[in-house]
Amino acid sequence: MKVLSVASEMYPLLKTGGLADVVGALPGALKPLGVAVRTLLPGHPSVMAALQDAKELARWPGWFGGDAKLLAARHGALELIVLDAPHLFLRAGNPYLDSTGRDWPDNPVRYAALAQAAVRIGWGEVSGFVPDVLHAHDWQAALVPAYLHYLGQGKRRPATVLTLHNLAFQGQFKAEVWHLLGLPAEAFAMQGLEYHGDVGYLKAGIHFADAITTVSPTYAREIRTLAGGMGLDGMLRWRENAVSGIVNGIDTEVWNPATDKQLVRTYDADTLAARSFNKREIEVRYGLPMDDAPLLCMVSRLTAQKGIDLVASTLDAIVASGARLVVLGNGDPSLEDALRKGAQRHPERVAVKIGYDEGLSHLLQGGSDAILVPSRFEPCGLTQLYGLRYGCVPVVARVGGLADTVIDANDAAVKAGVATGVQFADISAEGLLEAVRKTVALYRQGEVWQRMQRAGMGADVGWRASAADYAALYQRLPRPRAAKETTT
Repeated sequence: MKVLSVASEMYPLLKTGGLADVVGALPGALKPLGVAVRTLLPGHPSVMAALQDAKELARWPGWFGGDAKLLAARHGALELIVLDAPHLFLRAGNPYLDSTGRDWPDNPVRYAALAQAAVRIGWGEVSGFVPDVLHAHDWQAALVPAYLHYLGQGKRRPATVLTLHNLAFQGQFKAEVWHLLGLPAEAFAMQGLEYHGDVGYLKAGIHFADAITTVSPTYAREIRTLAGGMGLDGMLRWRENAVSGIVNGIDTEVWNPATDKQLVRTYDADTLAARSFNKREIEVRYGLPMDDAPLLCMVSRLTAQKGIDLVASTLDAIVASGARLVVLGNGDPSLEDALRKGAQRHPERVAVKIGYDEGLSHLLQGGSDAILVPSRFEPCGLTQLYGLRYGCVPVVARVGGLADTVIDANDAAVKAGVATGVQFADISAEGLLEAVRKTVALYRQGEVWQRMQRAGMGADVGWRASAADYAALYQRLPRPRAAKETTT
């Protein structure tokens, strides 16, 4: 089976969040199952710089406002197809935002161009790779099923999958962009792309995709509720027979404490004492005094969705509980400032680094005692999976993929030796603080804590089971229809 994965970013070429990790890991996980994946990416500068053995597949003059080329290339074991359109993607910095932090005004055109490129490949118009399935990720690729529907009369029709990594980002744009998308007038309707008078990319993808997946079973249920559906719950309930949840995995070769070169000292479940060397290195890098008190870390976007305001408001009480906290991330300037002020009040207990550092994120997992993930909603989450893998005990809100991947340290689970972390259902400052206090108490029970670490390190957080679920989903999809059979 041949699958074209369509995404706006992919680790290690370009990463702004967990989407990139999933897109980068899934092809390798599917290959042993007989699924050949190529990934269509926009030609952002970091992508273009990383290409190996690039070969021109097609040349498209006047492609959404400028000349474009389609390139076949690879990066290590990753097989790529890249839309080289400098007028759309040759921009430094964040792929979605300008230097002021605002969305690029032509984002709707940029990702319409990516989606239509995927459709042309799906139609078989590009030699060398004719996919059975087009797998679109998030709003940036969500027009793929819509273009197939409206522009595919008389053409080959591959099956489509849309994966919702985060429903909060929907690709909703003013109706004035409509004339730039190359779609017929009838597509701007409630049963098409129209969404409250605007153009809804993710809404269109949900409407037309053959299958819709989310990145955890619990999130798949949450998004069909009024509270969790972010305005799309009605449509998701309408398509509920097409909706399923497949929990994310992680690359267990990249994230392996026994071989991780980002650590001062590697270790495994039998040599947990070696983690102390990494803990000391964290203290050095963050300017904290050496201390055996429990060290919590957060590696996160600093936003209200991630519950960072709850952390900022309880910092004094967290310190009073006996815990310390180190933070790596960026986001809302007001939350960044609140965390900095907390670190100023407690310079020996709290430290903050604004920004992102991949190597430091590995060290934090390898040396911190616990990782704090207090999200208000979390489709899947990856940092808690890294924490499990590294014996960095996750302390998580009981939502989405966090609920699906962490076994709470209730009395029964602790006694049975299966607890892997701490969950809290009351997503408030009080609920978070109670979870931290529970974590500190468990940490002080050395043998109990080590059993939790080892149970987490033994959890299956790789892609094996999830890749099998994706492969089975692909097999259930309609087979590609030949051009003469295609209808709209």
